[in-house]
Amino acid sequence: MTTRTSLDPVLIEVLWSRVLSVVNEQQVALQRTAFSTIVRETQDLACGVFDTNGWMMAQSVTGTPGHINAMATGVRHFLKEYPPGTLQPGDVLITNDPWMTAGQINDITVVTPVFKNGAEVAYFANTCHAADIGGRILSAEAREVYEEGLRIPIMKLYDRGVINRDLISIVRANVRTPDETVGDLYAQTSCNDVGARALLGFMDEFDLDTIDPLSREIITRSEEAMRSAIREIPNGVHRHETWSDGFDETPILIRATVTIDDEDIFIDFAGSSPESVRGINVVFNYTHAYASFAMKAAISPDVPHNDGAFRPVHVSAPPGSILNCLEPAAVASRHLIGHFLPGVVFGALADALPEQLMAPGSDPIWISIWRGRARQSTDRFTFSLFQCGGAGARAAKDGLNTTGFPSGVAGVPAESVETLTSMIQNRRELRTDSGGAGRFRGGLGQWTEMACRTDEVWTVSAMVDRISYPPEGLLGGESGSAGEFMINGAREGEPKRLLVLDPDTRVQLNLPGGGGYGDPFTRDPEAVLWDVIEGYVSIEAARRDYGVVVEYLGRDDQLVRLPGDYRLDPEATALARQTRSEC
Repeated sequence: MTTRTSLDPVLIEVLWSRVLSVVNEQQVALQRTAFSTIVRETQDLACGVFDTNGWMMAQSVTGTPGHINAMATGVRHFLKEYPPGTLQPGDVLITNDPWMTAGQINDITVVTPVFKNGAEVAYFANTCHAADIGGRILSAEAREVYEEGLRIPIMKLYDRGVINRDLISIVRANVRTPDETVGDLYAQTSCNDVGARALLGFMDEFDLDTIDPLSREIITRSEEAMRSAIREIPNGVHRHETWSDGFDETPILIRATVTIDDEDIFIDFAGSSPESVRGINVVFNYTHAYASFAMKAAISPDVPHNDGAFRPVHVSAPPGSILNCLEPAAVASRHLIGHFLPGVVFGALADALPEQLMAPGSDPIWISIWRGRARQSTDRFTFSLFQCGGAGARAAKDGLNTTGFPSGVAGVPAESVETLTSMIQNRRELRTDSGGAGRFRGGLGQWTEMACRTDEVWTVSAMVDRISYPPEGLLGGESGSAGEFMINGAREGEPKRLLVLDPDTRVQLNLPGGGGYGDPFTRDPEAVLWDVIEGYVSIEAARRDYGVVVEYLGRDDQLVRLPGDYRLDPEATALARQTRSEC
């Protein structure tokens, strides 16, 4: 454990608040200057500040675990390549190597050293999903990482303030969206500069020549809080497994063994499927990121997220397995497996922590890449659409509708889709009855339909999952609805492949709902009534899944249906629930 400092506790709180404001300012600058909707709207990014040891001191208010936790360990690769003392003011480093950072070539990490009085005092880093990085259109079809796009080793993006124009030229020549991809690189560099300027001002204000003692104190406190929370859990070994759809109807098994040992947790994924021949493999950095995030979310969500928060969590996966793939495995769609990890860890701990966890949700965020040409246009568009299904129900609350967990990213507004492309979003609404029944109901998925104003063929690559294996319920809760990927509402699409579409094609992406938590027949009938009123649950499902009888008193052709148009039948509900308990 890191050595404690003698800083005054009140001063520490003041300094910590200022550090958070610095990284939040970094994040705001990134979002406001970014070119791509992926960063501006979806917030598929991470920002953080690191001390001279390469330990993450703080992160901004948003950021996906797959980015922020992977970046936390990835900065050490940068410092191994460029040790302290080898960089100069104005230097900026870059890489998108999957095995060193966030697990896929589309995720680019930019690191900037901060100098005070001629010495390095900190590093700012950020990771963003690039709009395009060349190679195949983002999918799971590749068989090797070399097919998936341009791979940039750790190198200088700026050398003493001078842009690496050779690298920029190579990037522009290899990507389908050169303005967005290169524009985001400038935004990533600028936001680090904003963070550095704010940090130096903060250090001058408090007469600090180094932030290392403050960093040690913050990290140590987080580590101690995490270990204290672990000690509240009885020692033991817990297991759980789940399935992903995989690729081409070859499902993937994810198996976790979670061992509680005093103030340490060991998460082992031995027994999971072997490495795939397609691009759904997960690098260990990404596996560690989501597994360690799961434990923090489960037992110590309020502790500041920094290097100390995941030191007591030890993660392992056999080399060559789906969760610890080896070069040159294809990894572009690694989130389709990696996003399952918190759910499988929660499932393992369900009996040990029944009041602290949540049921599985839609888990992997649905990412679809669309490419086409508008009528009377010479330019093609390439657009990444991020969509969220329902989150799993929690121990004391319903699941959140159309909310990304564990990714934390936001969906893309229809206005952005239709402004930046020739696509049309014909439908976007909550998917009634998709949330798994339970004492607390799973969050709802959504119905969506896309079309395109074009006279030519257009394409979609839909990286989607939970079509064959819907989100399970927890502790007696029912499963959420499985997802649907349809072409013209009739035939099933082929997930994770690049599909060529006729001009008049309509594509339906109907996202899964979250699993329920607890026995649905113990749900408050009044809560079920309001589920029906709000359109979350149909009258038929209320009776079938919850034993709650709701009557609709209005006209069948009534478009606007008010709360007074529905009535709960207490006697019929009591009888229905009694009948079920006797069966």
